[in-house]
Order: sequence, then structure tokens, then C-alpha cells
Amino acid sequence: MSIVAMKRLRLIALRQDREEILKALQRLGCVEVDERQAEADDPVWEGLTRPSDEGVHQLRERREQAIQALTLLEQNGGDKPGLLSPRPTVAGKDFFDPRSDRAGETARAVCEAKRELEALANEAAKLRSQRAALGPWLTLNVPLETSSTDATTALFGALPVSCGLEKLEEELAEAGEFCAVTPGGTDTNFQYLFFLCHNSVSEQAREVLRRLGFSQSSFRGMTGTAAENDRRLERLLAENEAKAAQIQASIETYAEKTGELRLYLDRSGQELSREEAKTRVVDTDAAFCLSGWFPAEEEERLKGVLDRFLCAWETAEPTEEEYPQVPVKLKNGFLTRCMNTITEMYSLPAYDGIDPNPLMFPFFVVFFGMMMADMAYGIIMVAGTAFVLLKARPKESMRNFMELFFWCGISTFIWGALTGGFLGDFIPQLLKLIDPASTFTMPALFTPLNDTIAILIGSLILGLIQVVTGMAISVVRKVQAGDLVDALFNEITWWIILAGVALAVLGIGNVGGMPVVLIVGALMLALGGTRNAKGFGKLTSLIGLVYNGISGFFSDILSYLRLMALMLAGSVISQVFNTLGSVFGNVVGFVIISLIGNALNLALNLLGCYVHDLRLQCLEYFGRFYKEGGRAFSPLKVETQYVDIIKEEN
Repeated sequence: MSIVAMKRLRLIALRQDREEILKALQRLGCVEVDERQAEADDPVWEGLTRPSDEGVHQLRERREQAIQALTLLEQNGGDKPGLLSPRPTVAGKDFFDPRSDRAGETARAVCEAKRELEALANEAAKLRSQRAALGPWLTLNVPLETSSTDATTALFGALPVSCGLEKLEEELAEAGEFCAVTPGGTDTNFQYLFFLCHNSVSEQAREVLRRLGFSQSSFRGMTGTAAENDRRLERLLAENEAKAAQIQASIETYAEKTGELRLYLDRSGQELSREEAKTRVVDTDAAFCLSGWFPAEEEERLKGVLDRFLCAWETAEPTEEEYPQVPVKLKNGFLTRCMNTITEMYSLPAYDGIDPNPLMFPFFVVFFGMMMADMAYGIIMVAGTAFVLLKARPKESMRNFMELFFWCGISTFIWGALTGGFLGDFIPQLLKLIDPASTFTMPALFTPLNDTIAILIGSLILGLIQVVTGMAISVVRKVQAGDLVDALFNEITWWIILAGVALAVLGIGNVGGMPVVLIVGALMLALGGTRNAKGFGKLTSLIGLVYNGISGFFSDILSYLRLMALMLAGSVISQVFNTLGSVFGNVVGFVIISLIGNALNLALNLLGCYVHDLRLQCLEYFGRFYKEGGRAFSPLKVETQYVDIIKEEN
């Protein structure tokens, strides 16, 4: 339950062995390959280069293609794993089988079919648009390629319906005798027509058309009448749909390949990880140089792997100057590993810091259970998370989250048993409906509504315990680092003040009516808070100390009143819904309303208690001792998304 000690690895080997060495390190899964920086004024680096990242780009493109193919197949009959379905297992020798994988060809074929479908869909949209444009002209028996000649002017176009054909014909008659109008169809706004006139009256006729709002239409590339073109487009649409149906059927034949595609994605993921690691090494024509980090406890396993290759390598402890670069790996047990969910969300500890998980676990779980405090809610949380853990076998991040709520569920049940909460007062209310003379009450050590003051005091005491624990951790770290003065004035002084307050309340240790211990603590606080100031700055430091230091410390303690507030709120809400259900006067109505209300209350409390518990840990607790800023250890390893690999014994 600590931060794992790391070592630096430096390795030089033959370039021809680079791929095999990276494969071996990936299966070992404990070496993070980092990007070694060129050393200034070192002529050796002039002959070193980095491998091309072209392989990375190609692999990413192939994986993206496979992802698209898998998504399409899942939408077209392919099997899609359920939310809680366990991942299939694959033996290691099968997963790492070097033989070619035909799933890549499947992905290319499916994606090509998808592109053809998209092209056909675009073409179909274009054909439908053309048919829609021809609709108003279907009744016009005039070839669409008809155009003006040396003697005549021919125009296809539309006239606003408000104008009317009669008005058009009257005005054209005034313009000349050699004009003819052949009407087509109409729609809401326009009358479609074909206009023909002799060129001797063309200018006058065009002026009439312009004045009446005539707009010309064009049918480029179309020959024959509108009806003939419509039938042609209809035939093309039918052919288009037939091709699309054929391609769709071909896609559906690949539906059974979804499992192979998922396996392919996991396999190619390992190859991509190696290619990305490869871009972080430097090499020459004959050799390559690799630099990285690994857990010190894995050195023997690493030695066993590297001894199989012709290479030179060394390991070294990180220097203090390298601490900011050293990746952080937390080593936690079965109980505390779930707290990685909180730590990683906030920030990993610095390499020279401490692992907060075992120090946070008891407080987080106890606080959460205290705020929820209901046996039924605890049972639901334990049963639900256990079902997910056993059924789905989730990966590390989801597993940690489920385990966190599993332990919180147990705490919730225990606190519920202490307060007599089971869906609030569900059982007493139910028994009273069945038998109005019933006076049954749940056995409880204390209840939120009747013992509010006791719960308030208990919340403050729990908060004080956590704050003092954080201060104690800080004292230990400062003493280890030799900062005895800071430990004395920043933490121990407050302990003396707290002890002095307690003694003064109890009337113990007073001399001449004066609380000596409290006075000593106050003097130490004033001395410590102004020790780095000079002159008038001591006065301003003292004022700031009184305003910020003292008020800040006690406000931190008061923050823990949220433990009481959420316990009280959850209990009241559940009892309100139970009371609303009892208004129906029958068991069925009571149960329905109560269960709906308690479901809402459970959902609200799960979120509220998690957020407030998180706040207490990250602000009130971590602020006392935590040194954040660590970088997560990210070794080159085998990581899968869709399958689980069965490790085989050698």
C-alpha cells in the first residue's frame, strides 16, 4: 500500500532484434518506454535518428476502418454484446498467433461496401430530385431539348399563379400575332408552360414575360418529353435500389464476422502500442537505444527476458532531480485499490509523496455510509455492484468504481442498522396499514430525527479525527524531511490549542483561573505565524493569522456538518414518500408510492453523498498532507477491449 519504487532502464541492442525485444517487453508488461531527449553538445547524438511514425498512421487507419466495419455489422444483424455480458476468453497462444488474420480483409470489404452504399444513396437522392423537378412538366408533350432557332424563340419556364394564363395570352396578343403558349402543370405558386414565338416579335414578347414575372427553366442533358425522362429516371432508381439491396445483402453475410473483427481490433491494438513505443527509441543503421522506467520489484523478471537477447542494459535509481519525470504506480491491496477511482480523478501523488488510498479508504467508506444510512439502500448497492463484478468481469477502472460502491454499500447497511432505517420508516408504516393498532418501531441505537444534536456532535468529531489524521501525516513527513520547525508551528501548535480548549472546558490545568495550555498554544500560534515576517509585517501577519488561520481551521471542521445534513435529508425524504403512500389507505398504493419515492431518493443520495464525500477528502483532508502532480505509469503491455486473454502456465 505505497508508491512503487521505480528504476531507470537504459538498453542498447541490435536493430534487427528491435521488434522481438519490444514484443517481449510488451508481454512482460512492466516497462514504460519514454522518449529520450538528446543531450546538449554530445556528438554521439548526431548519428542517431528516430524511426518513422508512418507505421503508426497506417495502423490507426486500419483500426479506424475495422471500427467502422464492426459498427456497421452490429447495425446489420451482427452480434452485439450486452452491457453486462462477460468478454469472451482467448488462449494466449491463439491471441498471439503470428499467422495472417483475414479480419483485416473483412473490414476492407465491409467499408468498401459501405462507401458503395453511400454513393448509391447520393445518386438515388439526385435521381429523386430530378424526378421531383420534372413533376410539373409531365403533362407537357414537348421534347425538353426543344430550343430557339434562327426563326423562332422557344422557352420553358414558370409564371406566378397570380398572373394567370389568360392575362398572359392577352398581353402577348397585343405584342404580336406570332406567339403561342402551351400550359403544363401547376403547383401552389407557379404555372409551368412552354412559350414559342417568331423572332420578329421576340423582343416585345420577352418584355411581356419579364413584366409578368416569368422565370426560365433549363433541362440540360435531357432529351424527349418530361414523361419519357420520368420513366427513365424511375428505371434508374429501381436499378439503384436493386444494387443497394444486393450490397446490403453482401454486408449482412459478414454479420457472423463481428467476433473476428473484435479480436482483430485487440490484436492490432497491441501492434499499435509497439509502433508507438518504437517512435520513442533512437537508432542507427545497426543498433537502437531504448530508455524507460520499470518497477524495481520487477527487475528479476526483466532480467530473465533481456538475457535472451544480445544487448547491453543497465538500471539505476532515479535521482531527486528526476523525480518529476518518474511515473507513479500505486500498489494497493484488495480493499484499498478501489480508491484509485478517487485518486486518479483528483491527481496522482508525486513520486516522492505518499499513497493516499489506504489513508482515505476508511474515512470515505464510513462517511458515505453515514450519509446514506439505510439498510435497504445498502443491500441494493451491495447486490447491484456484486452482480456487475461477477457477471461482467469489468476492466480495472470500472471494477474499482464498482468495488468502491460495494464497500460503501456495506457501510450504508451498517449505519442503516444503527439508525433503524429500511427505506426510511417503510416497515412501521406498512405494518400500521395492515394493523392500525401496530406500534412496531425498528430497533435503533439512534435516529436522525430524534437524535439530531448527537449526530451533529458526532459529525464534528469525525471531521476532527480526519483533520487531525491529515495533520499527523504531515508531521511525520516533515520530521522525515527534517522540517521540525514547520511541523511544530503548523500542526503541533494546533494540537496544543485543541487540547487547551478541551482542558479549559473541563476546568483542568487552570492556574489562577487562566487556561495555561490554551495560552501557550495561542502564543506558539502567534510566534509561528509571524516568524518569517519583519517589522510592521509581523502585525499584518498576526491579523491575517487570526482572520484566516483560526477561522479557516474551524470552518474546515464545520464542513463535516454535511454528514449530518445528508443523513437527515435522506431520512426525511424517504419518510415523506412513505407518508404520501400511506394516504392511499391500502397496501398496494403505499408500496407503489413508497418504492417510487425511495428509488428517486436512492438515486439522489448516490450522487449527493459521492460528491460531498469526494469534497471532504480532496479539500479538507488532502490539503493537509497531499503532494500531487504525479504522472501515471503507462507501461508497454497487452491491453484488450473485447476479449480476455487466458494466461498459460509455462
